[in-house]
Amino acid sequence: MAAKEGSRLGGPRALWLTVVAIVAVVAGLAVLVTVLFPPPPRVIVMATGAPGSAYQRLGERYRGVLARSGVKLRLLQTAGSVENLAKLQDPKSGVSVALVQSGLTSPQQSPGLVSLGTLFYEPMWVFLRGPDVDPDRIDFLRNRTVSIGPPGSGANAMARRLIETMNLAAHDVRIVELPQAESMQKLQRGEIDAMVLVAAWESPIAQQLLKDPNIAAHPVPRADAIVALTPNLSKVTIPRGAADLGRDRPPSDLTLIANKGSLIVRDDLHPALQYLLLEAAAQIHGAPGIFNRSGQFPAAEPVDLPLSEQARRFYQSGRPFLQRYLPFWMAVLAERLLILLIPVVGVIYPFAKILPNLYRWSMQRRIYRLYGELKLLETELEGRAAGAPVSDLTERLANLEQRANRMRMPAAFAHLLYTLRMHMGLVRSSLADRPSEA
Repeated sequence: MAAKEGSRLGGPRALWLTVVAIVAVVAGLAVLVTVLFPPPPRVIVMATGAPGSAYQRLGERYRGVLARSGVKLRLLQTAGSVENLAKLQDPKSGVSVALVQSGLTSPQQSPGLVSLGTLFYEPMWVFLRGPDVDPDRIDFLRNRTVSIGPPGSGANAMARRLIETMNLAAHDVRIVELPQAESMQKLQRGEIDAMVLVAAWESPIAQQLLKDPNIAAHPVPRADAIVALTPNLSKVTIPRGAADLGRDRPPSDLTLIANKGSLIVRDDLHPALQYLLLEAAAQIHGAPGIFNRSGQFPAAEPVDLPLSEQARRFYQSGRPFLQRYLPFWMAVLAERLLILLIPVVGVIYPFAKILPNLYRWSMQRRIYRLYGELKLLETELEGRAAGAPVSDLTERLANLEQRANRMRMPAAFAHLLYTLRMHMGLVRSSLADRPSEA
């Protein structure tokens, strides 16, 4: 009867202990995962470009894609690539990602930055007043006032390199540094003679000037030589009439030199966010364009900076498995749990196999401890002479029986307790056959 009571009382208690243990383990794992593998931030800052620029428009598209995954992308307006790079290099700026044209840095100059790949071609446009150009003249900017973009912009840096490479400074080129929109307005009004713009084909300013009959897009002379001397540059060609076929703009094939725009991040940006940015880049830049075929971008090209580890994996095998089938934040949580659970399970599994044996041994040990005392009592009984008093042994046996009756055992081990009581009954019979103390 006592065994049944032990089973009835011990079962719910064991269940509650199991539930409490599981909750404690899950809570401990959650705390440990949070400490060792913090979740990605829900807000990140991206440096783009001037208002209305191609970089600014691209930033807005990235913001829309990331918002669908519950990540807020704050856009920081800048003068352009040079300033974007400076913001990334400054950990106090809060900027984690930026669009940057190639040829502005190196791993030695930016040790804390990595690339997520190249995204698009960025031609350098040179627009002049007047409809006629001479593509063979190396001094086509002689005695002209040229706006090369504001300091901190990629156009400014690239134009200065071109002026130095082509020795245009010796031809009385007058340089002004105006924002893109202001440069376009002054060029159309005739207040400056030329402007340099580094922007993708889709740039609104480039498209407007290409269609203006009073403005000519000048091809870059000796483009092959410039590309050979500057490996990070490429030569691109805009076919005649590509901007406006009806008006035949441009009126002839236009040969330009181009950088490639890259997506640069700080190397401490959370890996999950890097994958999210790469997926956004594939959606935004994967379509065919005038300079590229479908699927050419984003590309695993470490032009200035090495690719991040996440970028290499993305280009080799795509998005992580869980992010393909689960919402972003659920996939992040599952990945964090798996990172922790795999080694934990590896340690626990061997113990899980021996735990049942340990539990069985602990239950049997409680019974065998009483068996040991019962055997000692029986040995003492056999060693006493006939007629010797056994009242002390009777008292010890009663104590053993009382302890056995109070013992609570699971139903699976109740038979051991019943067997123990039966053996105690045999010993009591042996004691009853001895005469009581006089």
